Amino acid sequence: MKTGLVSKSPMTVSPRQPRWFEKFGATLLVWCARLLMASWRCRIIDEHGVLSGKQNSPVIWGIWHNRLAISMVVYGVVRKRRPAAGLAAFISASKDGGLLAYILSKFQVQAVRGSSSRRGRQALLECIGWMEKNYHAAITPDGPRGPVYRIQDGIIGLAQITGAPIIPVYADIRWKLELKSWDRFQIPLPFSRCLLHLGAPVSITRDSTEEEIEVLKQKLKESMRT
Repeated sequence: MKTGLVSKSPMTVSPRQPRWFEKFGATLLVWCARLLMASWRCRIIDEHGVLSGKQNSPVIWGIWHNRLAISMVVYGVVRKRRPAAGLAAFISASKDGGLLAYILSKFQVQAVRGSSSRRGRQALLECIGWMEKNYHAAITPDGPRGPVYRIQDGIIGLAQITGAPIIPVYADIRWKLELKSWDRFQIPLPFSRCLLHLGAPVSITRDSTEEEIEVLKQKLKESMRT
């Protein structure tokens, strides 16, 4: 099976890195984000016992691209209740991805730079390496370019290769600002109530048929809702 993360080109491609003034602006954004996050009233609903502490093996967290603003709240809870060596997150190799990677580094998140259109194979191999070091992985199934709310092959391929289950995350943000971007990016307003639902783990084997994979994709989408 060809995954959406695997590039056809064997060439090594270096991801775009932010410049000093971009890092300065991103640092200011991090402080603003921390203040904003402190005001949110978040509740995690874990009906399937994902955070029960009974398992410590790495998993793949899936959250829609337009809910990235709330993802660090989820990780803050996960880090305490389902320990791992760290978190590796797939980030685009583009200019915008470089800024996001820098911001996530301030939250102790290891960025893995790549997508279906650029540096895909390298990113996949890097993420596998981090998971072998007991890192959780995080990926936006419809990112970085969409279409919005469509499960791409990247998250499927990573689950097949590593054998790690996918944990679908759904964020219901009550008061929010919705941008006019391709994904209709959502930013919770100050003191917003946020319900964070952790879905049942979804496992995908290497020998899964195309029909079985399509069923699992639909199951993931329903768990993550829109």
